[in-house]
Amino acid sequence: MANFKNNVIDILNLDYGKSIKEASTVELYNAVSKAAMNTLKKDQGLNWKGKKVCYFSAEFLIGRLIYSNLLNLGLLNQFSELMSENGIDIRVFEDIEDAALGNGGLGRLAACFLDSAATVGVTLNGYGLRYRYGLFKQYFEDGFQKEVADDWQRAGDPWSVRKENEKILIHFKNQTVYAVPYDTPVIGYGANKINTLRLWQSEPTENFNFELFNNQKYDKSFKEKNDAESITSVLYPNDDTDAGKKLRLKQQYFFSSASLQDIVKKYKMVNGNDFSNFSMEYAIQLNDTHPVVAIPEFIRILMEDEGISFAKALKIAKEVFAYTNHTVMSEALEKWNVSLFKSVIPNVYKYVVMIQKALVKELKGLGVKGEEQQKYYIIDKNLIHMARLAIFASHSTNGVAQIHTEILKNDALHEWYEIYPERFNNKTNGITQRRWLALANMELSGFITDKIGNAWLTDLDKLKDLEKYKDDKAVMKQFDDIKKIKKHQLAEYIKKQEGIIINPDFIFDIQVKRLHEYKRQLLNAFSILDIYFGLKDGRIKEFNPTVYIFGAKAAPGYFRAKGIIKFINEIAKMIREDKEVNDKLQVVFVSNYNVSYAEKITPAADFSEQISTAGTEASGTGNMKFMLNGAVTLGTFDGANVEIVEQAGIDNNYIFGARVEDIQEISKTYHPKKLYEENPRIKKVVDTLVDGTFDDGDTGMFKELYTSLLEGASWHKADHYYLLQDFIPYCETKLKANRDYSNTYEFRRKCFLNTANAGKFSSDRTIMDYKEDIWKV
Repeated sequence: MANFKNNVIDILNLDYGKSIKEASTVELYNAVSKAAMNTLKKDQGLNWKGKKVCYFSAEFLIGRLIYSNLLNLGLLNQFSELMSENGIDIRVFEDIEDAALGNGGLGRLAACFLDSAATVGVTLNGYGLRYRYGLFKQYFEDGFQKEVADDWQRAGDPWSVRKENEKILIHFKNQTVYAVPYDTPVIGYGANKINTLRLWQSEPTENFNFELFNNQKYDKSFKEKNDAESITSVLYPNDDTDAGKKLRLKQQYFFSSASLQDIVKKYKMVNGNDFSNFSMEYAIQLNDTHPVVAIPEFIRILMEDEGISFAKALKIAKEVFAYTNHTVMSEALEKWNVSLFKSVIPNVYKYVVMIQKALVKELKGLGVKGEEQQKYYIIDKNLIHMARLAIFASHSTNGVAQIHTEILKNDALHEWYEIYPERFNNKTNGITQRRWLALANMELSGFITDKIGNAWLTDLDKLKDLEKYKDDKAVMKQFDDIKKIKKHQLAEYIKKQEGIIINPDFIFDIQVKRLHEYKRQLLNAFSILDIYFGLKDGRIKEFNPTVYIFGAKAAPGYFRAKGIIKFINEIAKMIREDKEVNDKLQVVFVSNYNVSYAEKITPAADFSEQISTAGTEASGTGNMKFMLNGAVTLGTFDGANVEIVEQAGIDNNYIFGARVEDIQEISKTYHPKKLYEENPRIKKVVDTLVDGTFDDGDTGMFKELYTSLLEGASWHKADHYYLLQDFIPYCETKLKANRDYSNTYEFRRKCFLNTANAGKFSSDRTIMDYKEDIWKV
């Protein structure tokens, strides 16, 4: 303890010539981080002697690392003491930027997996991209989303180490760049195991003329440097143009090739040129289709650099690679135009062709002939289908929730399941309880530990022991008091961040997630309008005051999603200015929703809105975070909601709407315009898009939303996410939940039973499932 404290003091003195009280937040942050890094034993992840799992992902949404690392290192209490001794709030680092190197659930899942693997003792190392700028910083101007660059390294990056001597050359058509690795230690709870997150940064090669560049005399050098650095400049460049698409493909190939070259080099240092044991040393998990280009690149490396035959290289690839599917929507299954692919990495394309030929040969052997083969083709109608490539050239394809996996097997990927049933399996997602309960909700964490001990930190199933208190009114009162504390804290934080005052005595009904039509933030907005009109005209007589909190970013080029944000902000403004209802109703759309904001929001929720159209959300992990922190789910029978209800009971949650099998029937004769014309409540809320109730600043956003619901568009049918179908059941369920809140004891008991039954949703369990069923570690 004393060593860590003294180390912080010494670093501040040596690096900045300051005491703790004199140091700025950034100086203190760097000193505490450096002192913590000094306590680490040498990381073992990349050079571990046993089997190593390599997790390839375009996103790692790790957020702010300092608090979770201090917790896992056992230094959080010492840090708290040091701050207390100097009169400094332990929340001092909340203004340090998040490492927002991800867009949503996929990237946050990857971050939870890293934490869990290191905690349970699995050697799992992450490989991805070190973006210069994160997703983007969001702010609102007159209710419209605006974006600015997210300079996440503004306060430095004390947790990563540049490994200059391990940089790797990457060759594109007409361009060669260096991939320079930055290694971040992944510290398991108790620091028993330390793995590595290796992120690659793109830089110009050594033949780049820095002297001429620095003298600003050489335009070609400037362009070369800019072109190299642009590869890892931003997360998910806008792919509306060919240039954007090329940049995305470059990013995917860049980190996949760098990671594979690195892995092969490390393998050869131990095993020489004998690749017969490669799959005994390495497993590579592809997190969605973004890194699937790694498969033909791996075969290229084995054939061109190691002289291995195609048949043997493909066999090794199938043994090594496994693929996680995160979507059932065909438009989200990545496809590359052949000419675009060849314009970026022509040297890889010929290996895609070889894999396609091997596929056709295998299909013939399986009795699939003629036109029946086409639905399997990797190269089909001038498009390269990355999901098909992943399924054929790997040994495992997993979904991320029970219902999602069943949809993959029975519908979205049914033809593949028919020929390779043994390759399909389910791995329901999870979250790390260390970050999402122990850190995010210290009050609830302390309460749980007081009741059942702290074994839940590494075995979340222990939460089940809480059930013995489910009928104890005194315990429910304690549980309710903690929720009130978290609501007050969130109210303070929103006031600080947004300048908006919310009443912590209101119900907190929360929907925070990526902004996409299938997640149906627009349905939530319509339901709030229905409640507003119901309160105004007297239809709704009993109503517990509620604040509806949204948090979401819309992709910069996603016009319709941006229209939904503007619409919700218009509703918020109207309600705020209406004195007849603003003592009962409030709407807040928080800006720049990220991991750190989620850590404040999740523990404060009463209702967790998980309202995607049944069959569209693969799993979700936000639903798990809310459940763990004692919120009830208000949602559809979709994704992991199904398993949440199985665990906590349908009576302790609020489920509404059409199920997957219902939608399959409804879709045949669905006429949303008929629903709109026949139901005055539906018509009234939908008409606010076009009747002048709200102003979209002459952008046409609201009219476009209106048209999409009632007429559709060239690429989809009317109301293709069934908002109007589910609208009335949703509104009625929402009002029932609101009424139930009146009985504090019964309502908090539902919340308590959600927490007590959240054990299944630990990412520790998910990792162990992968370990045993897929990686065979």
